[in-house]
Formats: sequence, structure tokens, C-alpha cells
Amino acid sequence: MGAAAPGDGLWLRDDLLASPPRLAGGRGVGEAAPCPAGPARGGGPHRLEPGLRGQRQCPGEKGGEATGPNPTDRAKSGSKRHILTERGGLPLAKLLTGANRHESVVFEQLLDAVPRIMQPNGRRRKRPAKGHADKAYDIPRCRLALRRRHIGVRIARKRIDSSERLGRHRWVVERTFAWLNRYRRLIIRYERRADIHHAFLTLGCALICFNALP
Repeated sequence: MGAAAPGDGLWLRDDLLASPPRLAGGRGVGEAAPCPAGPARGGGPHRLEPGLRGQRQCPGEKGGEATGPNPTDRAKSGSKRHILTERGGLPLAKLLTGANRHESVVFEQLLDAVPRIMQPNGRRRKRPAKGHADKAYDIPRCRLALRRRHIGVRIARKRIDSSERLGRHRWVVERTFAWLNRYRRLIIRYERRADIHHAFLTLGCALICFNALP
């Protein structure tokens, strides 16, 4: 993903996703045709193995793993993507949580998920010089987490810093989300299992890094 110069920073952001929609809404299977021959004789069980209670899910059931009520969309169930990029917008770490999970809760987990990146001198570096974040991360424990890792704090302050000034840096990570949304599979979460959607998200980040290669 390239070298990280001493002045490089990190940009953190989150993005809300819709929850898995009804898979069978409006496309249900019709009723079975009547059998004129009647039931077969010899009445044994119809299954090779006995079924387990709760083994199958209802076709139209909503929800799934890593979902929660979306605070910006009338509490509809959804997911949130948390992403951390380098100064050019290449994704370095990402997480998937419920839509009601606050950004600051997974802040340290996202910082520690950054891999060690090789430098031109051959050494691998994990910590950048500074980290940029928007006002959602303006919480004492987020600032303390950066200082403990010897990362410069560049978090916008609530009721102090202007949103227009914040946009000079925030567009970098917003562009990264736009790159991810070019892949239809990532615009809406269709998978009930969180690990499957996280795998698609990992693939999307890998494609962004691949396209940035000279």
C-alpha cells in the first residue's frame, strides 16, 4: 500500500448500511399443486434425519448479525462500517458493527487493527505521526487512546471547530467510501451473516489498494 512518511496521518470515519432486506418479499413460491394419487402407503418418516428446532429461518425474516436500530433512519435495522485510511485514502483497517454502535466504542480496536507497513528503508511501521477524525470522536478516551500510542491528536472539537474547515481533510475518507460504493454488493448489506459481508468489504478494500498500484 506504499510507504508512510513521518508526516502521514490517519483518517477515521463510519458509514451506515441498510440491513438485509426481505429475501422473499413479493417473490414467494405459490401453493403446491394437489396430488391426485394421494399419499404414498407405508407411512415412514419423510426425513433422513430428525429435524432440529430452530434449524431453519423464515424466508422473509429481517435482521442478522452486527445489526441494530439506525438512529438516523427511524430506528430501522442496519449496520455501520468503520474505516481508517492513510492520507491518500487507501483503507488500512475496517470494522462492521450495528448501526446503533457509537464510533468511539470501537476507536481503539480500529487503531490496533492497522497492520505494520514496510518503509523505503525496509523497516515496518505501525504508528503514524497524527490521526484525523471528525467531531463524533471528540471524546476524552479517544484523545487519550491516540496519546498512549504516540499519535498526534487531530480530532475536531465540538462547538469550536468549523465544519467547513473540517471538510479540507474529511473529503479523503469520504472519497474512500465512494470508492467502496462503486461495488454494488457493498451499497446495501444483503447477507445475514456478518462475516460474509465483512469478507466482501475486505475484498473491496483490496481492490482499491490494487487499483492504486502504478
